[in-house]
Amino acid sequence: MMPTPNPRARYRELLASGEFLVAPGVYDGYSARLAEAAGFKTAATSGAAVSNSLLGMPDIGVMGLSENVAHCRNLARSISIPLTADADTGYGNPVNVFHTVRYFEEAGVAGINIEDQVNPKRCGHMPGKQVIELAEMVRKIEAACQARRDDDFVIIARTDALALEGIEGAARRARAYAEAGADMIFPDAVRTEDDIARIVDAARIPVTVNMGFGIRSRPTTPLIPIPRLKALGVRRISLPRMLAGAAIRGMGLALEQMKQVIETGVPVDRPDLVAGIDEITALMGYAEMREREDRLLRLSGDAATDSH
Repeated sequence: MMPTPNPRARYRELLASGEFLVAPGVYDGYSARLAEAAGFKTAATSGAAVSNSLLGMPDIGVMGLSENVAHCRNLARSISIPLTADADTGYGNPVNVFHTVRYFEEAGVAGINIEDQVNPKRCGHMPGKQVIELAEMVRKIEAACQARRDDDFVIIARTDALALEGIEGAARRARAYAEAGADMIFPDAVRTEDDIARIVDAARIPVTVNMGFGIRSRPTTPLIPIPRLKALGVRRISLPRMLAGAAIRGMGLALEQMKQVIETGVPVDRPDLVAGIDEITALMGYAEMREREDRLLRLSGDAATDSH
């Protein structure tokens, strides 16, 4: 059976299929296109990576709604696989959340994360987080569900309560958020397999966790093999910082090479450090663009000739 072309409907199909989803964290056109080219069926924006790369700022709630939506619109239209977006706290109260959902839905993404942190938020793996009252977050989720025009648009309710209210509080929130209409629960910074199992049991809807593969310091969430995550009942894993971290490391190595070239005056080709121009043009669809130009400009020329 051919995949559904509508990204939102396709995402719903993937959720309904029971397939375990792996979503690389993307943040720019290169990372989004690379994720699709690598064969991943879905991707997710990393709010931290978008804030870091777009603004050069830490993920502390400085990036606004309009900046985030505009960037996600560009990412969504650059790929054909479903893309979910990080909408932080929804940018305000339930009324703000209503409009936030409308904006992101119009941008073409398949769904959004909304988290229960106090605004301005901070990266989920940073200390000093605070969460809003459970009842307020429930109202935000209800507003998000009312706002969507397409029922396939996915509302992912993220909770940062584990660090503040323990597993009991996080499980209570997961249950309440699911009852409010959320389509997926995202407990951030889970510490143990038992935490995950408790959240899955409480939510009774799909649960997603994130993993910090490639993080040198000890990650908040332990690195758990995918077969074990499946056994615990997890439906999706996101890898929010791996591509950004790889890009930073790669650019750092390239800059070191540039400095050596300046110091020695001897240019050195390092194909192991950089993608070739052919790889870049293939990734970005230059051949398709040229074919379209040839076809459309030829048709325009034919029409002009026929008119004489």
